[in-house]
Amino acid sequence: MNAITSKSITAASLALALGAALTVAAAPAAAQDKMADKEKCYGVAMKGKNDCKAGAGTTCAGTSKVDYQGNAWNLVPKGSCVKTASPTSPTGFGQLAEFKEKKA
Repeated sequence: MNAITSKSITAASLALALGAALTVAAAPAAAQDKMADKEKCYGVAMKGKNDCKAGAGTTCAGTSKVDYQGNAWNLVPKGSCVKTASPTSPTGFGQLAEFKEKKA
């Protein structure tokens, strides 16, 4: 009976491990699908509200120093960035790449 019980536990452990591995493997694909309809929009984040990238000496999210900082971005729905107001941008709208702010 010990051999049967041991084999059953081993098979169950293997099935559980395989299921966990497949779940973990699928997570990055799901994240990529979610990101497919988003784009980085520079110059639209409010002070301390950026999703990432805020220049030298900063770490990432929430580190922008001023509103509409040209090197800080937020994720926005694809196609909406260049329609979003940014008073420091050369065009007056969000940009798909970081920029040097003009005086607002």
